[in-house]
Amino acid sequence: MTGEPTTHDTENTGVPSGAAEDIGGTGAAGGDRASDGGRPHPGDRLRPGTAVTPLRAGLHLRGRRGSLTLEGSTAVPVVWGLLEEPLRTGGLAGFREGLEPGSAVRAATDTLLGRLADHDLLLPAPPAAPHPHPDPAVARWIDATAAHPDAAAALLATARAEVLASDPNSPTATAAVRALTAGGVPVTLTPDPDLPPDRILLTVRGAGPDRAVAAGRGGATGYVTAPGSTAQARADAAALEARLTHTADSTVDFAAEPQPRRIPGTFAALLAGAAAHRLLCAAARLPDPATEADDPRLLPGIPAVLLADARPARADHHSWLGPDRIDTDRHVRLAPPAGLAEALRRIAALGEHRCGPLPAPLPGDLPQLPVPLATCTPPAPAAGHATTPRTLTGGGPRLDLARLELFCRAAELLLGETAFTVGADPGHARGRALRHTAARRLAAAPHDRPSTDPAHWSGHPQLRHWWTTLTGRLAVPARLEVHRAAPHAHAYRAVVRRTPHEPGPGYGPGPLLGEAVEATPGDAAAFAALAAVTTVRTAAAAAPGGAPPPPSGGAAAPLAAAGVPTAAWEDPGWTGGWLADLAGREEALQDTLHRLYGAGPATTPPAPAPAPPARDFGLAGLLRSFGFTVLHTPEEA
Repeated sequence: MTGEPTTHDTENTGVPSGAAEDIGGTGAAGGDRASDGGRPHPGDRLRPGTAVTPLRAGLHLRGRRGSLTLEGSTAVPVVWGLLEEPLRTGGLAGFREGLEPGSAVRAATDTLLGRLADHDLLLPAPPAAPHPHPDPAVARWIDATAAHPDAAAALLATARAEVLASDPNSPTATAAVRALTAGGVPVTLTPDPDLPPDRILLTVRGAGPDRAVAAGRGGATGYVTAPGSTAQARADAAALEARLTHTADSTVDFAAEPQPRRIPGTFAALLAGAAAHRLLCAAARLPDPATEADDPRLLPGIPAVLLADARPARADHHSWLGPDRIDTDRHVRLAPPAGLAEALRRIAALGEHRCGPLPAPLPGDLPQLPVPLATCTPPAPAAGHATTPRTLTGGGPRLDLARLELFCRAAELLLGETAFTVGADPGHARGRALRHTAARRLAAAPHDRPSTDPAHWSGHPQLRHWWTTLTGRLAVPARLEVHRAAPHAHAYRAVVRRTPHEPGPGYGPGPLLGEAVEATPGDAAAFAALAAVTTVRTAAAAAPGGAPPPPSGGAAAPLAAAGVPTAAWEDPGWTGGWLADLAGREEALQDTLHRLYGAGPATTPPAPAPAPPARDFGLAGLLRSFGFTVLHTPEEA
């Protein structure tokens, strides 16, 4: 059972060795046992719904709030066989009284109970007063889910729900009423002619703040919003429907069956049940259902919406922030990602194909050799810009780096291509912006300085690979030059141009294939050759390319190298070793470029929190909420 706690028997005593040692766990310790150091009360009972799988020499238990594996002794299943019935029926106190104090069985029992308590699989003894919620099914659900069942049941007992729909007799509205009633909450069904036909709004009032969720459909996709205020739920629902409908219209399949005008009954029951579940959890202050599955795609701190499709049947949660952020919990600002993998998780959330505001860069059907390629098509920019969507294609030393670079370019295109620079963290954004500025300034400067001696850069292993690929495998006649940015400066610009078919007087230099600005001539030459290979392969794949994009080079190297160990044999000829070397030089390069080209780009100041229902800060604010950095880099006159 990978990733779960185990105890291994080191002596053949017939008693789990864990009785005398602490075992770490994945679940939270039960809060109801804080007063006695986490030890089980004599009246503790097993949480309802806990499933048990005996192992050859151990035991695996799993419940809604935790799981536990104990291994290492054949005595563990034997002890559990004696203990299970008292735990499930509430007879633990009498069972423990029958065990001799200090005996091996008593020690093993206490050890096992301690592990169950540590992983939140036990409940305190039932109180002397009746359960706050009289419905046995609801009481079992609360006991299986809540850290403090009595408090959750008391909150739910005072809750009053309301279902609003344009048609109170619609399948979704009636299903929501049934689900809330089954949850033990009194429900009022109210017509609301302002709601769209496929949308319902569920609200709850009680001891805590009023909460609401909305459910409905946009195109063929159903949704359930995250719990929030009534105004927030209405705003989220309108934004989701607009986005889902736009996605459906832009990806229409003429061969597919036409969508029904009303939500089908079974699909309506799924959406209504999910909405009621989220609302009941919010009313009882239970964990939101989106957090129960430990989905690694979900971003902690970002609300999650449920998206569901009827054909094929599927429902899952996605991190999502709408354009109108009214509630305070919507004004989030994640810390910058700690590494490349975390940055790509956030890109996947922002680029979710149904509800994401940005495109997800993917390899698609592009060839991945000799250079990894990715592509995406950002939506048409706002009014005042070109309305035709522009497909972007790019490459990199690895596909993950190509996807990150392409995402930043797509975001910059939507923000205003020459006005902003986007990065996964401040260092990445600053490195990209400084390289763009240096390349532009150096390209405009007179070429009165001699190029760097090829002996200083021609032996770079990455350059040899990409240059051989360009001029040998792809048979592109090209010329590579490397120039120092300034005397004595550790910054170089490399340029690769296609060799003209008829070189000589009267013919200018060939078209630009790639350029780079890096701290060493070898790194600059290698990235320029890599950019040239990307340009050639993009054109060969019939993918939209155009002029090479501004150089970004090793700006992402610190992200790619963060937390990734490098083997002793990984020299710069290996991509991992090269990225680690680049990461070590990045800070000094940025300082040099900053010194050479004046003040660096400034981070766009955060906008003040808007008063409801003001629209939040647009795409730049959304990127900042997900931890990305947006720098203001206006085009110079």
